[in-house]
Amino acid sequence: MMNMFNPPHPGEILRELCLEPLGLTVTKAAEGLGVSRKTLSAILNGKAGISPEMAIRLSMAFDTSAESWLNQQAQYDLWIARQRQRAYKVERLIATE
Repeated sequence: MMNMFNPPHPGEILRELCLEPLGLTVTKAAEGLGVSRKTLSAILNGKAGISPEMAIRLSMAFDTSAESWLNQQAQYDLWIARQRQRAYKVERLIATE
């Protein structure tokens, strides 16, 4: 699997590919998803990630796959973690005979 360079937060994708084309406000989208405006706003602003439950809600609302939302979140999280990789205190563990 190829690693993306600086992948967008899934909230950006949600806003640009789902909400904006349909002319949905945050309030209207939150109502449709059955979540609070605060919850959806946090995702859209990159302050919260997409949980498995939210991925299912998004898949139902926008006829997408839950897996695609979770994959986008995983790619974003992994990219963020790799930015901090040098700070990790890890020893290489290898088998010895």
